[in-house]
Amino acid sequence: MNIHEYQGKEILKRYGVRIQEGIVAESPDKAVEAAKQIMAQTNSKFVVVKSQIHAGGRGKGKVQGSEQRGVALAKSVEDVRQISENLIGKVLVTHQTGPEGKKVNKVLVAQDVFYPGESEPKEMYLGILLDRSKACNVIMASTEGGMDIEEVAEKTPEKIVKEWIDPAVGLQAFQARKIAFGLGLQGEAFKEMVKFVTSLYKAYVDTDASMFEINPVLKTSDNKILAVDAKVNLDDNALYRHPDLANLRDITEEDPLEVEASSNDLNYVKLDGNVGCMVNGAGLAMATMDIIKLSGGEPANFLDVGGGANAKTVEAGFRIILKDPNVKAILINIFGGIVRCDRVATGVVEAYKAIGDIPVPIIVRLQGTNAAEGAKIIDESGLKVQSAVELKEAAEKVRAVVANL
Repeated sequence: MNIHEYQGKEILKRYGVRIQEGIVAESPDKAVEAAKQIMAQTNSKFVVVKSQIHAGGRGKGKVQGSEQRGVALAKSVEDVRQISENLIGKVLVTHQTGPEGKKVNKVLVAQDVFYPGESEPKEMYLGILLDRSKACNVIMASTEGGMDIEEVAEKTPEKIVKEWIDPAVGLQAFQARKIAFGLGLQGEAFKEMVKFVTSLYKAYVDTDASMFEINPVLKTSDNKILAVDAKVNLDDNALYRHPDLANLRDITEEDPLEVEASSNDLNYVKLDGNVGCMVNGAGLAMATMDIIKLSGGEPANFLDVGGGANAKTVEAGFRIILKDPNVKAILINIFGGIVRCDRVATGVVEAYKAIGDIPVPIIVRLQGTNAAEGAKIIDESGLKVQSAVELKEAAEKVRAVVANL
């Protein structure tokens, strides 16, 4: 589960990670009030207005139809109002949102941390995630802060420092020091970075996160280390242990179809193809998408109805798939293990009748317990549904349908 920057920073702050302080605002008026409060607290004339969406690249992104960036320095209260009006309620396009962009519903008004001092500020990168190949967490750090880490890895991989952490042992003090050394820090900044890495790793583990990415991490002009940004991804499978974190979910940032699927206990991911698929089991769903590709089509979604497929779940799946205007055909691929194929077939017929006339061809492939009985129910239903038992048979029927798209 992705969360907003300001929410990620609140988590970090609870674990003693120094952050760029800020106040979230949902209107230009509230943004102005937040700016006044921050300016008074920090004795600064400047603040930064940062759009809050679930996507990276906001600083380089632009609002549709304008030159307004997703992150902007405001040198006065009037600037704060103008920037906020240009952002809130508008669609921001970044390299991660795609051309459709994402609507900005709120902004974070944050302190200006690039103040003058005894040394030059320095931007760095720090990320923590799971390295599945080594079954370890890995801390990645780079002196090239403010840039996409993928670009750094491609062009200057030698500038990325990696430290693998055995989850059974945890982060050791010498490893935190290695990260600080690798970033070229000395003196007070070195000590600050060791504390920063230690606290950040504890936050990552305690919250059952799947990724923490701080870009940039800033060494300020007075040698403090703080998180200027915070991209946090929490493991959905562990949210039952963290009801407070589960409440941070912002469904306005998610695909409406994926939200609807989640409310019906379905696993759904929208894709860009033309053949919808409904399957019971993630592995079978992947194989089904392969079938669609090999047949000349493109999968329009990943949809796993789980092991207990029935009329209710099938109907919910139909309704979700049919809301995608790109879908020109639907392939239902069910393995009858936990659930009998005849029950699934009955569910498909009932769901079809409940929805009414479905405008796209449907192919139902049933295999496993009572597969023949299920196919008979489909064939004798009188509906515009084709049945299949063998995988090859289903592929051929998909090919025939795709050829007419």
